[in-house]
Amino acid sequence: MRDLVRTAGRAALDLLLPPVCLTCDRPVDVPGRFCAACFARTGFVTEPCCTACGTPFSSAAQGGRERLCPICRASPPPWRCARGALRYDAQAARLILAFKYADRPELAAALAPMMARAGAALLREAELIVPVPLHRRRLFARRYNQAALLARVLARLAGVPAALDLLRRTRATLPLGHAGAAARAEALTGAFAIRPARAALAAGRRVLLVDDVMTSGATAAACTSALLAGGAAAVDVLVAARVADRRLG
Repeated sequence: MRDLVRTAGRAALDLLLPPVCLTCDRPVDVPGRFCAACFARTGFVTEPCCTACGTPFSSAAQGGRERLCPICRASPPPWRCARGALRYDAQAARLILAFKYADRPELAAALAPMMARAGAALLREAELIVPVPLHRRRLFARRYNQAALLARVLARLAGVPAALDLLRRTRATLPLGHAGAAARAEALTGAFAIRPARAALAAGRRVLLVDDVMTSGATAAACTSALLAGGAAAVDVLVAARVADRRLG
């Protein structure tokens, strides 16, 4: 009976508000999907990609025998493995920026399943899901943490507990959109810490860190360092979109 009521309610809502594509206004059969044209333009991250940071390769030969990008080969990241669902290109940016800045929190329900497919192996090993936190001032201005919304949906899909408030930002940082890797790393060093009252949740557990976009990996590295310092056994990273290394294009 409950399923019948839910199905009837969804049908009634679709009559009032017909579902449209995630990134355009074309009608679709089911909410939370791309139309055929937008799906064709969407770049999903698939093999080959760096086994450490998930940056996509244009050919398997770029990763060599170890399947590592030049950055990870020269300086291995503190996390164990990272994966992204989408290549961060113009198409992905339309979706991510709307989710992040245009008051579209419902897009978490569409992005999280894509992440779950890309990070299926990571989710199978995860014992705790933790989002990258926002500073309280930015959270107040935006009204929601997009990483926390993704983490909540992923936890429900995978049946893995989430600790949405385990990490905190110890200080506000300036926007880093145009900063280079070194500047990002310097700005974020020591910017995250585990809440002392929640520290026992991470101790000895395999943690999956969740965020919307990975660019240089500086945010993920700073969060990973805080989690490992707090006793986590290992950290993997799962993001909605991964910025590709232009040197590998």
